[in-house]
Amino acid sequence: MPHFRLPDGANPSQSAMIAAPPDTAELNALLRLLDDETPLVRDRVAARIDCCGGDLSAWLSANPRVLTAQERRLLVDMLRPARRATLAREWTTTSPDAAALRDGWDLLETLLRVLSDFLHDGITPRPALPAALDRLAAEASASGVSDEMALRRFLFESKQLTGNEDDYNDSRNSDLAWSIAAGRSNPIGLCLIYMLVARRMHLHVEGVNFPGHFLCRIYQEGYPIVIDCFDGGQIHLQATLMEKESDLTRQQRAQLRLAADPCTILVRILNNLVGAFKQAERGEDAALIERLRVPLVK
Repeated sequence: MPHFRLPDGANPSQSAMIAAPPDTAELNALLRLLDDETPLVRDRVAARIDCCGGDLSAWLSANPRVLTAQERRLLVDMLRPARRATLAREWTTTSPDAAALRDGWDLLETLLRVLSDFLHDGITPRPALPAALDRLAAEASASGVSDEMALRRFLFESKQLTGNEDDYNDSRNSDLAWSIAAGRSNPIGLCLIYMLVARRMHLHVEGVNFPGHFLCRIYQEGYPIVIDCFDGGQIHLQATLMEKESDLTRQQRAQLRLAADPCTILVRILNNLVGAFKQAERGEDAALIERLRVPLVK
């Protein structure tokens, strides 16, 4: 084994906090030992992988190797604690609360990027969320998109982004960088991509915190139009939806009139994540998200 022997009696997690990250030779050796079933070896490998900061995607891209499905699963699990620690640290540094987020669209995007980094598997190469959004905006501009309706067609009618019907409760739907790369997400994920790309293009797209199904709103000639991004960018005249003859309840019609602020949007994302993690039996991740949510709902 290469140079990752721990001092006698040392706790692997404590040693990982002070040890230098493994170099290329050691990483190659660690990856060969991923599926070793010896408890001591498994603990030592996990402790050294924990020193990698939670993300080996750049290293794996530069040092390609074939990992089995089992090895990938083990590596993702070993990288997760470091990303969990990074999320807690960066969230604390940002110190978001409901007041700061009331009109904090830039802060919201920062926090969505932090969540995206946390939700990343740590092994798949991809651009960070801001770069992915920049690329989408540039592609839309190059395609001649100049208004909100054209952007809707570019993103949704073209099937560039679709509703993730097969994995509606997957936590990755809240990772907007993954959603852009995979071309699918849940309703709020798709709406957020629409809104954030629009902001880059100096267009105005609002979020609508509709119960059970997040929506967007744009305006044409002063008339509000509701967009269902999950349903291929389906268009609904708001005036029609607000009629008493519609199937909507009074509460739903009242919610439809409002534009969702960044705090409301972030809380809904965090609520989705808590539910997804609990369903996937990822208790530590669910507990962390619940702690991060507290200042936003006081």
